[in-house]
Amino acid sequence: MTKMTYVTAINEAINGNMTEEVVEKLEALKASLVKRNAHKATGMTKAQKANEEIKMKMVETMTEIGEAKTAGEIGSLFGISNQKASALLNQLVKAETVVKTTVKGKSLFAVA
Repeated sequence: MTKMTYVTAINEAINGNMTEEVVEKLEALKASLVKRNAHKATGMTKAQKANEEIKMKMVETMTEIGEAKTAGEIGSLFGISNQKASALLNQLVKAETVVKTTVKGKSLFAVA
């Protein structure tokens, strides 16, 4: 006996062959689609929500520090990679919340 795939289950349903196995497979497909599309209600994925929280904390911390820091320095404060810190900081620059300056080839970020 071959494994029931989603395509097979859909074809069986279209042809009117609604066995228990077909129903189970279609229910599993439905559950995976609901889970995958859950972020559409808020418009954000879990990762995006988490990143928004990190960005808010970055701005708060940078305000407290009061001086420009590199992405690496800011990233180390939050236990995230330089790349992630840089990406989040650049989003804040784009939103005009943070300003970016370059000194001797180093990018420095400070609250706008």
